[in-house]
Amino acid sequence: MMAWTDRHCRALHRLITRRTRLYTEMITSGALVHGDVPKHLDFDAAEHPVALQLGGSDPQELARATAIGVAWGYAEVNLNCGCPSDRVQRGAFGACLMATPSLVRDCVKAMLDVAQGVPITVKHRLGIDREVEYGFVRDFVGTVAEAGCTVFVVHARNAWLDGLSPKDNREIPPLRYADAHRLKRDFPALTFAINGGLADNDAIAQQLERMDGVMVGRAAYHNPWLMHDWDTKFWSVVAGHGPSSPVHDGDGDTRQAIDAVEAAYVDYMATQVSVGIPWPFMARHMLGLRLGQPGARRWRQVWSDATLKHHPPHEVAALARASLVPRDTSALR
Repeated sequence: MMAWTDRHCRALHRLITRRTRLYTEMITSGALVHGDVPKHLDFDAAEHPVALQLGGSDPQELARATAIGVAWGYAEVNLNCGCPSDRVQRGAFGACLMATPSLVRDCVKAMLDVAQGVPITVKHRLGIDREVEYGFVRDFVGTVAEAGCTVFVVHARNAWLDGLSPKDNREIPPLRYADAHRLKRDFPALTFAINGGLADNDAIAQQLERMDGVMVGRAAYHNPWLMHDWDTKFWSVVAGHGPSSPVHDGDGDTRQAIDAVEAAYVDYMATQVSVGIPWPFMARHMLGLRLGQPGARRWRQVWSDATLKHHPPHEVAALARASLVPRDTSALR
């Protein structure tokens, strides 16, 4: 999700769900230790709970990056051992780290030593390349757990390190949910979330019957409204306090609820424009908000129109809203 789940994307998603844990895009440990920390780590308290996802393979550098993330107030620090991209492999981290579980163990141990109680978690694949022997991932988890890691996010596919693009690596290696479920059975004291191929609430609910959690990436990005009832569907609501999501559809009007999210996000964009951030950089994250609704394509076209980039976001929002098909077409007959 690099260049996708930035703070502006998370601001949109937090308007839809309050309780779902949000993750940053993967940030390399070197970028934090040697780069512009505020640029990478600045976030709003309203985003919580939010986790920092790190990429790296040097234990001491990861420890320094973890300490920085903890100081900035992140609720979790996640080590990415699942990304298969060539660029990540050249940096000797991501999915290729699964070939050296003892190194991952050492990285996690160094991170835990400075975490001050903040959870250190690991995201990984079921294996690398064409090897589908369950023992590989079992031994990886067992070794890393020796460092004290208790939470693992399992992408239920292998990562093929040669011959596939990152996109193909999310689609071509076959899903093996049964092996992810087996990890939960073999390590009952550990917490496992599952990732991969989960694009609707029925699939999520089925996995939650077997696993401790579900991670959804691109499906939630391309269709943010997928998350609108997660707070009530997958989390218990405190009696007497109503729904825990800030904009709740329930049995009401979906269009009206989406309108409210869009309006709140446009207010957010206007605030960010006032400090020098161009609104198109933020609007890109909500282009899937009206997926499947009448007029959604025209609405996206307005928000994507480069000729409007110098107009205030509230003016663009009015044009986009006017492009939608009226809900009651009887008046047009």
